[in-house]
Amino acid sequence: MPEHSGPEATRSIGGTVLAMSVPTGAYRYPNERLVLVITMLLVLVVIAVTASATLCLSAAFITVMVVISFLATRSHHRNVIAQAIPVTPQTAPALARIVSDVGRRIRIGPYTVYVAPVRALNAYTFGLVPPYTVVMYAGLLDHMDRDELRFIIGHELGHIHLGHTWLNSLVGGMAGIPSPFAASALLAVAFLWWNRMCEFSADRAGLLACGNPDKAISALVRLTQRVRDLSGEMDLEGAMRRVEQEDDHTMAGLAEVLSTHPMTIRRIEKLRAYAQTPQYRRLQQRIHAHSGSISP
Repeated sequence: MPEHSGPEATRSIGGTVLAMSVPTGAYRYPNERLVLVITMLLVLVVIAVTASATLCLSAAFITVMVVISFLATRSHHRNVIAQAIPVTPQTAPALARIVSDVGRRIRIGPYTVYVAPVRALNAYTFGLVPPYTVVMYAGLLDHMDRDELRFIIGHELGHIHLGHTWLNSLVGGMAGIPSPFAASALLAVAFLWWNRMCEFSADRAGLLACGNPDKAISALVRLTQRVRDLSGEMDLEGAMRRVEQEDDHTMAGLAEVLSTHPMTIRRIEKLRAYAQTPQYRRLQQRIHAHSGSISP
């Protein structure tokens, strides 16, 4: 479940807050907040009914977990900066223009974008406080076209825009409250459920960023490719056939319950449905009115 040329590019990468063209939460997946509320309620129930976690101890535990997460994030941030390349008009002009285009569509607070020297197809965001960091693996640049990269970057910026980046640390700390095994398992499953809802929301941000449902879908399909599959030309049709078979088995559904991400086929189905909604069309019109056309 989110890196420009000219002054505007510097503002986006450097982190100057601009007037947002998309209201926070406008594209949020409907069930994301509901699942978050359910997760929080489960945490409170566990605190109330189990003797192993008093309110004071639970509050202290959550505080410690958030502090640990903050320190780990800061350490990870330093490691990324040491090994990755920051995306700027000077270091990566073509990619910086794409990031600038997405930045004009998904207006958020301070963030930076880096490219890590890893062949895999992946991207992620981290940070408890601004500026948040988006990390793209170098393999993406070899196998994604401009619109697919816009979807990937928009997805990561969506996580930041909707607060998933810092909420993940907070809710994760709450879900890890010491409690009996059954209660801990329930909290962990609820936390993963919320993670999957966040991915649906971030996918919507990615779609708004690229404006092309077909490219959003092809980007998701490409992300399923393993490193060892990247030595030759990617078989997108074959990958799509494999994705379409993901939900054919009961065990796949059970595995999804224990995953932070939904099955790719479910993400594709949700994107196709969202692309047909009046809400999506209204937001795209609003984005075009504020940001103009995407650069070629």
